[in-house]
This record gives sequence, C-alpha cells and structure tokens, in this order.
Amino acid sequence: MNNRRCVCLVLGTSLLLAADWPQFLGPNRDGRSTETGLLASWPKEGPPELWDKKLGEGWASPVVAGDRLIVFHRLDDKEIVECLEPATGKERWKFDYPTKYSDRFGFDEGPRATPLIAGDKVYTLGAEGRLHCLELATGKKVWVKALLTDYQAPPSFFGVGSTPLLDGDKLIVNIGAKGAGIVAFDAATGKELWKATGDEASYSSPAAATINGTRHVVFLTREGIVSLDPADGALRFRKAWKSKNKNSVNAATPLIVGDQLFVSASYDTGAILLKIGKDGPVEVWKSDEVLSNHYNTSVAHDGFLYGIDGRQDIGAARLRCVELKTGKIRWTETPFGCAALVYADGNLIVLTDKGVLVLIEATPDGYREKGRAAVLTKPCRCAPALADGRLFARDGKRLVAWNLKK
Repeated sequence: MNNRRCVCLVLGTSLLLAADWPQFLGPNRDGRSTETGLLASWPKEGPPELWDKKLGEGWASPVVAGDRLIVFHRLDDKEIVECLEPATGKERWKFDYPTKYSDRFGFDEGPRATPLIAGDKVYTLGAEGRLHCLELATGKKVWVKALLTDYQAPPSFFGVGSTPLLDGDKLIVNIGAKGAGIVAFDAATGKELWKATGDEASYSSPAAATINGTRHVVFLTREGIVSLDPADGALRFRKAWKSKNKNSVNAATPLIVGDQLFVSASYDTGAILLKIGKDGPVEVWKSDEVLSNHYNTSVAHDGFLYGIDGRQDIGAARLRCVELKTGKIRWTETPFGCAALVYADGNLIVLTDKGVLVLIEATPDGYREKGRAAVLTKPCRCAPALADGRLFARDGKRLVAWNLKK
C-alpha cells in the first residue's frame, strides 16, 4: 500500500485513497489533505527534491491518482496530456492535439483548466475549449467536444479556464454560452444531459456538496453565485456577486464548509459568507476589506480561513487569517504576493506566484513561518498537488516533485 492511509473518498463513481489528489484543489476541491507524518520544517534549500521534468506553457495543475500523475501543458502548436509515474517522473503515455490558441495579453498560451481523474478516465479542457475524455491506463481518446464551437460561446479574456466538475455520472462545465451557461454531459459518452443559465464563463471552478440533505453544485460565474441541482440543472438559488468593472474576472473557487458557503472575488467585489438552509442562503457577513481573493482559493481549518487578500497585478496581495463565522481578521503578513495554498498535517504549504515554496503553521495566533525556498520561476500560477507524501508543482518550464514525508 506504499504506506498510504486506508481512508477512502468518493469522486463521481470512483473510489480513491485519501493520499490521492485527483482534481483541482484536491479530493474535495477545498485545498485540504488528510495526510499526516509530513515534515514539520524544511532546510533552507526546501524539502528534498525527488525529480523534475521539462514542460511547456500552461497554468493547469498536476493531478494524481494511485500510480498515475497527469500533467497538461503546451509545446509549440500542440496541447499535450502526459501520464507519468509519481515516484520517478517516468512517462507512461502521451496524448496531444493541435491548437491555435493565442493569448491576446501575451501572458501564457498553454491550457488553464486542471485535468480531472475519475475511475478509469481522465478529462481535460484546453484553452480553446476542447474537452477530452481519455482512458487513464493508455491515453486513448474516448470522446471529444469542441465546446466554444458547439455552443457558440463568446471568447474570454484569457481563453477557457474553468475546470470541469464530476458529480455522479455527470461532467458539469461552465461554458458561458447563451442558453448554455452551464452544461452537464454524460461522463462516459459526452452526450449532453442538461443545460442551464445564460451566464458567461468565469475562471472560477465549481464545487459540489450535500447540504442539509440537498445536493448542490455551486458556480461563481461572471454574473455571480449560482447553485444548481446536479440531477437536472434546476436552479436552487442565485446571488449577484461580481465587480462593476467589466474588465474583471471571478476566479477563486466557492468554498463549502459544512452548511456555509464562502465566495470571494477581487476588483472591488469582496468576500461573502452565506449559510445555506432549506429555504435558501442567508447572508452571514460580507466585506471588501477582509479577504478579497484575486484568483487563488482560500482554505479553511478549524473555523478559520487562510488566503490571499488583494490583487497580484498591482502588487497589493497579502496573506491573511480570518475568523470564518465573523470575518474578523486575526493576522496579516505583508508583503506576500499571490499564492496557492494547501492545508496538510497542521501546516499551510504555500506556493507563491514568484515560485517560492513556504511552510507556515496553520494557527490564528500569528504568522509562523517554518520553511522557505525559491524552487520555480515566475509567473507561477498553478496550484500544487499533494499525494502520498509527495508535493508536485510546476511553472511554465518544468514540473518538480518533492518528498514531504518525515
């Protein structure tokens, strides 16, 4: 069992070990890992490096299930899906297809959405909206959809970037087309099952949870917060939550903590906490002065939120700890910069947009740094993955694996 903890989680129809990291932000899309026995501090050079691999462009995070690691990137005029051995980085298979995507702002021309592993399949969504289902064992194509063409969705600022969600047998995607803002497909065949809303697509990835006995799939679209019934796409509730600036984006994933929903956006929008009851959401607090996430999703632990407040593009991003139920700020570390966070074994594993890996104790009593090392090159916007004691992270040039086990 490779010393894996014998705790299991369900993703769609697949059974996963707790040590797996099969989708964006981990097993439950909340940036949390149940792994223990990890290093409590690091030497000045950072945790021990296991291997690295050259990569092309892209902001898609690595994902891991068992002895399969999937990384999605671009080299020249091809988007590439590669399957590697997590322990060694050795290639198992490679699948590619042509792309003509060009970033009009010149930031990066690789895929943005993170792959999703479920059962014996892996799903990827490219920057041009090409949605693939592949066999996890071989990389063989099962089905493909050209979403922007099929649904005539308007172009986004930086290409397609919202990672699909699997709930049961349905693959649910924020497409952003008229009459097809959100669409569910049969995960096995790619057949359309339902479509809902006319909301334009954001860069936020959806989340799902059963709250008070009711199943919700929650999106932060360009228009705001939308909860749907995954069975048929029926609207459960909606709340406007977007910037007045038309050139802004919503990017952080909705965070579901018990029966509470935390949503945050930048560009003079701010954060809101909702309590979800049988009659819909009730506002608990909201503010643009507490924890306004630009694009990184906050993580919750023991009643506190840890996340980045402020925008990366104007140099105002800082790390904060906030009391979930009240919005009270417990501490702020500034300057810090934008960063992706993972909670594991009492600590926050933080990867900044400058490629610096930081270990911080997850406590509301103050900022307590336990390790720091420059490991990747900027810009580094991909969230890391933690699986079986190994941390995987990438920039636009390489993918690196570190050993975090004691």
